[in-house]
Amino acid sequence: MSTDKPVVVYGASGYTGQLICEYLREFNIPFVAAGRDKARITEALERVPGIGTVPHDVIEVEHAVGPLTELLAGASVVLNTVGPFARHGGEVVEACLAAGCHYLDTTGEQDWLITCDETYGEQMAARGLLLAPGVAQMYTTGEIAADICLERPGLDTLDIEVFWKGLPTIASTRTILVNAALAKAYYLEQNEYVEWPPDAGLYTVVVPGQHETGLALPWGGTSHPVWFRRDPRVANVKVLGGVFNRALMMGVPQIVAGALEQIKDLSDAEKYTALSEQAAAVMNQMPPRENPRINTSLDSVYASGPLGRAHCVLHGNCNYKQTGALQAYAAYALLQQPPRRVGFASGCQAFGHRELLGMLRGFGLVMEPVLTVQH
Repeated sequence: MSTDKPVVVYGASGYTGQLICEYLREFNIPFVAAGRDKARITEALERVPGIGTVPHDVIEVEHAVGPLTELLAGASVVLNTVGPFARHGGEVVEACLAAGCHYLDTTGEQDWLITCDETYGEQMAARGLLLAPGVAQMYTTGEIAADICLERPGLDTLDIEVFWKGLPTIASTRTILVNAALAKAYYLEQNEYVEWPPDAGLYTVVVPGQHETGLALPWGGTSHPVWFRRDPRVANVKVLGGVFNRALMMGVPQIVAGALEQIKDLSDAEKYTALSEQAAAVMNQMPPRENPRINTSLDSVYASGPLGRAHCVLHGNCNYKQTGALQAYAAYALLQQPPRRVGFASGCQAFGHRELLGMLRGFGLVMEPVLTVQH
């Protein structure tokens, strides 16, 4: 079944999918809420405030290239939330290529970003299509802070820190555990990928704006080293991330170590099943709707070069709402005009970091950046 709506939210029944639909309503964009279970999607949309005020359809679709291509044939943009993306993203990108549809997702899986860059980027560019994985708070908001620093020439090294207060969703927990157990993580050194030590463990870091230190992890390497690898301004990128809940962070290495021990003698298919079951044991219910007085976020970037330094901090709230707004705005922008870059690109490369910052500030999701510059 094809659609006459310009935007498809694939995986609309999940926590993030619902928020994307909510912000599409804010931008007054008709959309299709799609996924493998129509009843679950319908139930999920009933929880979205004011959803009846924007035209939308609910469509059940098989997760395969053929049915997805048929669905996307009448659309311009797909916003994909179905992860783990390294396992499920390929079919959606191939359907976009066949249907002539821009692709965005919310991934933090570095191996999937590298696949998008190296396998699909040129094909999407040849079709004049955007391929933008990782448009989400934990990645794009930090990228905005990095680009604000890079407005000053002569800075080529990015030290990025991302923190937030809240709980991961069911899908995020599964993706984090699968990615930590099965995929390598890289930072960027002189424009080359360098693997983080598999047993890197927790890092004690200084969190701007508070007296208490924080605990952070390489968090799968994140999107930033992939996005900046071909940026002529940047040679080195390292990223650490975490939650403000110290006890939760201290438990992460033990959870991953236990998962690795459990799957060491299994086949790839059995490993994925076992990890999904373990993730469900860690988080088996959706977190409550975010509260801006409670669910804060922080993106901090130190940029340095031989003769200069800059530090940008973005304080915000509701990281999942930030993701929903970023995805919806990207669709809104693509329906108005072509992106700044086609093929593989980050949110800032495709839409502009100041534009994305202005949108987030307009929705009350981030403060004005705190910027310190040394010459």
